[in-house]
Formats: sequence, structure tokens, C-alpha cells
Amino acid sequence: MRDHRIGMIVPSSNLTMETELPRMLRDREQVLPEDRFTFHSSRMRMKHVTPEELARMNAQTERASLELADARPDVVASACLVAIMAQGPGYHCHAEGQIAGVLQGEGLDIPVISSAGALLRALDAMGAKRIAMVTPYMKPLTRLVAEYIEDAGVEVCDALSLEVSDNLAVARLDPADLREHWRRVDVGDADVLVLSACVQMPSLAAVQPVEDAAGLPVLSAATATVFTILTELGLEPRVPGAGRLLSGEVRMAPAPRPTPEPTSDEGPASTPLPEPYPAAAQ
Repeated sequence: MRDHRIGMIVPSSNLTMETELPRMLRDREQVLPEDRFTFHSSRMRMKHVTPEELARMNAQTERASLELADARPDVVASACLVAIMAQGPGYHCHAEGQIAGVLQGEGLDIPVISSAGALLRALDAMGAKRIAMVTPYMKPLTRLVAEYIEDAGVEVCDALSLEVSDNLAVARLDPADLREHWRRVDVGDADVLVLSACVQMPSLAAVQPVEDAAGLPVLSAATATVFTILTELGLEPRVPGAGRLLSGEVRMAPAPRPTPEPTSDEGPASTPLPEPYPAAAQ
């Protein structure tokens, strides 16, 4: 039996990644008990999705990464999907590189992933060419997410914006409601339904029921993150009751280590977000 230490960098207002990821991996322990998982988080202050707060949060990358390095994790996952996607197409590669640079400076050559990059990798592993998705965001921010995904070569054929602007309110959304929300999305041309394109909107309890009802694969930012974590650890990506992505049938190769990049005390240049800003949704 082996323990795997999972390091997570989460925004200070995120409540969901530290609940859904442990639930999935504990469910995995029930069927594959030879692997156990522990979770170790560092938080970066962010309450509102504005260019200024995103820049201030990103400027905390070195501090958060150093804190996790002290715990000697086996993998680090950065869980702030929209804060990365708002910086423009492909930005997850830069964000992962910043974390890798800090960790390598502390003598850690370990996998680094982001929820944004994990979502793209999971869609690629499933062979998705067209997706439909549900987000909690205001419509302008949903369009930013769609553009990021489409830049990676996946068409977003329809999207539903629930337009919940407060980040803590997003965390309080009932995942059972997604069993009806998805019916407001046109999935007729979709290969995959992304039930929650947000690491803050709870969805785990709805993934399998919606997949069964919709008749097509269903995933979320959280299930994609777990799929990528398990892949990078060299473990079978299997979690019972979490959709086809985590059935053990879908596989992908581990990615090359991110190219280490220096951090900046000032943070990266921010791409202006469309008005109105959601007041903290990720």
C-alpha cells in the first residue's frame, strides 16, 4: 500500500476542489485499495475576477508553490480554471511552468498540472471534437472559456451560463439541479458534455446520472483534474460512478514536464475581461 501526496493550489474563495477531489480518490480507494491519497493545499487570495485581482493572485504563485514544496508532494495541481483562461489561449502552459520552476528550485522534479490544462487534455483523450457545456458564469466570461477551448481545437456547439456572480454562491449551488440544467443545452451535435466548466461549481453527484440520461460522456473540470492527476502518477484512472472519463477505459500518456519559467512579483500582464465581471466565479 502506498500513499500519494496531492498538492493543490487553490484560490482563497474556492470550496469545491478540496471536497470533490478527495471524495473521488477515496471512492477509488474502495476498489483499488493499494493506493491511498493525502491532500495538502496552499491558498492564493482572490475574491473577485478582475484584472487587478487576477494579477495579484498570480503574483502569489511563488509563495504558494514554495509552501507546497515543503510538504514534498508527488504532484501539484493548480485549481483556478478561469483565472488561467482569462489570460488568453494557451496560458495554462505558462502557469504550469511557473510552478514547475519554483518546485525544481526546491529540488522537486514532479508533475505539475492545472485544471484548465487538465480539461483540455481530458477532452483530447476522449477524442472530443464538439462539446456542450454548463458554467456558472456570466455570459461574457462563458464566451472567454469557449474561446480558450476552441483555440485548442474543440468546437463549443452550445453553452449554458447560470449567471451566478458570487463565488461563494457558486459553491453553494446544488449539484442535483444539474440533472435538469443540462436539458437546456443542445447536445445533439456534441461528443461530450462538460457539466461543470468551473472548479468551484459542485457537480460530482450529477456526473454519472446525467451521463446515463444524456447518452454521451459527461465530465467536469474536477473529474478532468483527477483523471490527469492519476495519469501523471502512473495510476489507473478509475473512479467508480464518476463517468466514462474515470471508468478506466480512457487513457492518455503522461505529459512532458512543463518548461520551468520564472515568477514575477508583479504577476503577468492581464487580459481585460469583458463587462460585467462575475464577482468571483472561477
